Amino acid sequence: MIRSTVTNHIATITLHRPAARNAIPTAQWAALRESIQSVGESADEVRALILRSDVPGIFSAGADIAEFESLQADSVLRRPFREAMRGAIAALAAAPFPTIAAVDGGCFGAGVALVLAADIRVAGRDAAFATTPAKLGIAYPREDVARLAAQVGRGQAARMLFGAGTLTAAEAARIGLVEILAPIAAEVAEHLAESIAANAPGAVGQLKRILVDPFADHDTAFDDAFGGSELAEGLAAFRARRAARY
Repeated sequence: MIRSTVTNHIATITLHRPAARNAIPTAQWAALRESIQSVGESADEVRALILRSDVPGIFSAGADIAEFESLQADSVLRRPFREAMRGAIAALAAAPFPTIAAVDGGCFGAGVALVLAADIRVAGRDAAFATTPAKLGIAYPREDVARLAAQVGRGQAARMLFGAGTLTAAEAARIGLVEILAPIAAEVAEHLAESIAANAPGAVGQLKRILVDPFADHDTAFDDAFGGSELAEGLAAFRARRAARY
């Protein structure tokens, strides 16, 4: 169900469970976390990651509702489910390289929580978004509620969570849930990842660390970059009017 590849410094993690509309069961949340963490250790240095689906019409139906009767009946299963889901989403949020969620088709429930952990969201023309746990009588974990509110504002988050309605791609862009609208999200995400991978990886990594925690002490790293090899190559490329080779 979870497929991962690394090509030309770009990791692609693909959701593939067509029979269940890419609903993610507990075991696959764990597999997703492992895939995200392992691509960072690839021999081919990863500079960007794309999370996408290859199932037509659906990005993810969210957590696998087929497990919910077991969670209802057995309280022992509830914490492992929550922690597995949290682990995968946290792994995406903590990736040291830029991450892009390419959403073609429906993205529902925990699928929205997952894409919120990416740095950038691209929505295709057929994308649709809904945060639906209240329809089932449950809530979102606290981290996911916080990410949603940080992304779209408290009022829009309340609208999505309390009403559980479906947003079109255009409406998702209007409220800031996604950054880019495209005919096909996966294609635009690939071009964006290529642009990221062509830039200086150390500089991009430092920019991500600043975005994640702007109040940490980044001054020494900023100063040291002026004596680094990346700036030397960047200046050489500028003078020679050529693309930098990082």
